Amino acid sequence: MAGSSKAVSPWAVFAVAATASYISTLDMSIVNVAFYEIQKDFPNDPPSTISWVVSAYSILYGALLVVSGRLADQTGRKRFFLWGASLFLVGSVLCAVSHTMPLLIVGRAVQGIGGAMMTPASMGLLMSAFPLEKRGQVVAWTGSIGALGVASGPTIGALFVSSFGWRSAFWINVPVCLVTLVLAVRVTRESEPVRGSRPDIRGAILFTSAIGALVWGITRSEERGWGDASVIALFVIAIVLGLIVARRGSTHPDPILPAGMFKERTFTLANIATLLFGIAFSANILNNVLFQRTVWGFSATKAGLFSVLSPITVFVTSMIVGRKMAKIGYKKFLILGPVILAITVLGSVLLLDVEPEPWIPFTPLMFILGLGIGCTFPPLSGYSVLRLPPHQLALGGAINSTFRQVGAAIGVALLVTVQSRGSGIDGFRYGWLLVAACALTSICVSLFQPSRLGRTSD
Repeated sequence: MAGSSKAVSPWAVFAVAATASYISTLDMSIVNVAFYEIQKDFPNDPPSTISWVVSAYSILYGALLVVSGRLADQTGRKRFFLWGASLFLVGSVLCAVSHTMPLLIVGRAVQGIGGAMMTPASMGLLMSAFPLEKRGQVVAWTGSIGALGVASGPTIGALFVSSFGWRSAFWINVPVCLVTLVLAVRVTRESEPVRGSRPDIRGAILFTSAIGALVWGITRSEERGWGDASVIALFVIAIVLGLIVARRGSTHPDPILPAGMFKERTFTLANIATLLFGIAFSANILNNVLFQRTVWGFSATKAGLFSVLSPITVFVTSMIVGRKMAKIGYKKFLILGPVILAITVLGSVLLLDVEPEPWIPFTPLMFILGLGIGCTFPPLSGYSVLRLPPHQLALGGAINSTFRQVGAAIGVALLVTVQSRGSGIDGFRYGWLLVAACALTSICVSLFQPSRLGRTSD
């Protein structure tokens, strides 16, 4: 085609990848502010069911990242990206028009699949558009934009929800997806399909089912109790499916979770810590928003503005820590960051009875919270790939993202469950104690990381 011969600026491709990264991560957290409004619109559905509006996205997005990367390479990255963006668009429309909880959850699941397809395909397109010496820089910038998407979700969601209702949190994706699709068609080039073994699609389905069973068991315990036969059965299913996935990691030629990679100590510990900190991070966001909306009676806008300092701090801190962590030491940040988060949420527990006006006691906590989060996620990502050989770096990063998203899904489920154990303020107090416990447990895992690291092997 004539258009394909025209020279296209690689920064146009960067715009596509950055937009895809932003909207896919934005939709992980934007629903937190809308959670309260969704509860009011679906009064017959318990919080344990509504929590799937958040969890369905996180589970499918996280579980399908690895296999999507492989399929994008084998089918053509541009084609795969366009499919993913189209699915994300369809899922957003389904969520926006849904008038039943099952349809809303299905829409979120479709969004999660689309997001999982877009992310690795867009990174592949980005890598091929830039020369080797600039790839690390643009990938880091894209990652920072993705982190900004997660952090800014509550604030942006609040502005739209308060002005146009909770459905606007999904309608906003429609014009963005359409522009991204048009831009991707015009500025990106199709990659040559890479021949290789078929990725473990069955393993990805089993892994998704295992996480789904685990989250379902946690949320079901709210109504039935931990000793209920159906809850125990779901946990058993999750364990059995997880063991099957682990077995496939050593037998399948292209597994979703390669067993050999988990023999590397830094990789394994970093992903366990990422899972735990992901639980704390997601539970804290939802607990904060629901506390502000229900106990303090804040509007969506007020809750969003109250939280705006935290995402700004996360973004700035992540950029600084990303540059300094190798010199100062990854392990120091992996202890400092979760400690800051734990102190912040315990401070929230102590200040529960303080009147929300003025915000003097709480505003510094939002700043400190951002410092803790910004100090933790960059070194977790860095540790996860630090000792891997070059040909496993992309896969290692995708697996680390998977653990983070699985942690987010579990965190929401656990929060809804522990909140139900107390009434009124006590439920939120239990939520913050859960956050602190998971953050401190992630430190215990990171303490076993080696302090001195050798070079990555070839």
